[in-house]
Amino acid sequence: MNASTHSAEVAIVTGGAKGIGFGIAQALARGGRRIALFDLDRTALDEATTELAAADVEVIGLAVDVTNSESVNQAVDAVIQRFGRVDILVNNAGIVRDKRITKMSDEDWDMVIDVNLKSQFLCCRAVLAHMSTARYGRIVNIASRAWLGGVGQSNYSASKGGVVSLTRSLALEWASAGITVNAVAPGIVDTPLFRTFDSALQERLQKSVPAQRIGTPADIAHAVSFFAQREASYITGQTLYVCGGRSLSSPSV
Repeated sequence: MNASTHSAEVAIVTGGAKGIGFGIAQALARGGRRIALFDLDRTALDEATTELAAADVEVIGLAVDVTNSESVNQAVDAVIQRFGRVDILVNNAGIVRDKRITKMSDEDWDMVIDVNLKSQFLCCRAVLAHMSTARYGRIVNIASRAWLGGVGQSNYSASKGGVVSLTRSLALEWASAGITVNAVAPGIVDTPLFRTFDSALQERLQKSVPAQRIGTPADIAHAVSFFAQREASYITGQTLYVCGGRSLSSPSV
């Protein structure tokens, strides 16, 4: 696939200023897309947009609270005003607040559900009106291997299970409109959060992966790029694990 094939397309990536999100944005940009980054970290947004612009990518960075419908709607309107269209939405924004349930506060639960799941509902709702008019769209939701269950992750696992169910439901709703909705479920990925773990935990996590290595943002970006391409028009409602085999038999941390 050459870049010119996607040169008119516009992709929104939430949580797109760093980590997995920025890796996804870079991969989509290499395919020729124009990029809109949604993120709350203004410093990271400035750095990410500067880096993409230096690579001749047409990019806009927007400070967006993806848990707030007004903020999301205004940001999507800004993308439409700037680029005139939105073809791809990648719902990547997410957080973790791992605790066993008896130590988990209401805030721990609500924040994870809001950022990981409600945000995807809000962003999907905001872009689908535009995609349906165009009779075309690609939505890729970032779930997690953890939706299968994880000790100390009842909030996170529930949020990511919700992402899988949201993906399947929207795929059914919008298939006839030329819009596909799929999910990518990463396993353990080398991110700034992973690097905060002590070396013993990092080693234990790596050993839990059948592939015996930690994933990279590029690994996730390859899967997202697959679902985002025009040729993937007959694939919808699917969840693709990118976890080095960990979803097959490995327990959570």
